[in-house]
Amino acid sequence: MLRVEVSKQLGQFSVDVAFASEGRVTGLFGPSGSGKTSLVSMIAGLMTPDRGVISVDGEALDDTTRRFHVAVHRRRIGYVFQDARLFPHFDVRRNLDYGRRMNRLTRDDAQEKRLSEMLNIGHLLDRRPGQLSGGERQRVALGRALLAQPRLLLLDEPLGSLDEDRKAEILPYLTRLRDEAGVPMVYVSHDPDELRQLASHIVMLKRGRVAAFGGPEVLPA
Repeated sequence: MLRVEVSKQLGQFSVDVAFASEGRVTGLFGPSGSGKTSLVSMIAGLMTPDRGVISVDGEALDDTTRRFHVAVHRRRIGYVFQDARLFPHFDVRRNLDYGRRMNRLTRDDAQEKRLSEMLNIGHLLDRRPGQLSGGERQRVALGRALLAQPRLLLLDEPLGSLDEDRKAEILPYLTRLRDEAGVPMVYVSHDPDELRQLASHIVMLKRGRVAAFGGPEVLPA
């Protein structure tokens, strides 16, 4: 379960959010400027809340009453950005291996093969990011995050930079990850159709506050 009860002042804007979700995919929905990325940054540990608690499966990542904050690299949280952020000088094989090496994890050949097949990236291993399509780059970014063995995966508008054809290409892979990878996800989007296909729980944000929480039925038509 993901539990978030945080407050953060960011200049003239503030985030004050509380929710708990046991969903396999928790969607964060709202317009630009509603606080989605700020909230995800706090879950990832890139930003520290002024007050509050963040925990995953009962284990605290932040607890301001105890002045407790787990560093980013110790949270075991994968983060996939809108622009993939692959290393251009690495081929796909080395990009995929980066998270494992940074976390000093033992190589798991069976897991690498399973994810490669799940994401259909085995034929891309010798290519560099500049030789990949936008959808291919995002699939590699997903693989890299999952090979770091995260307890939670954050996806911050991963389809936001893709055209409609590329979105249609990658959505089935995201659905398969939801159903087969066994890693809970927080999926950030301002597209209600994406969230209807992927998310079981929705946190709707407006001006840094929770405007609604529930199933996909809380999304606008």
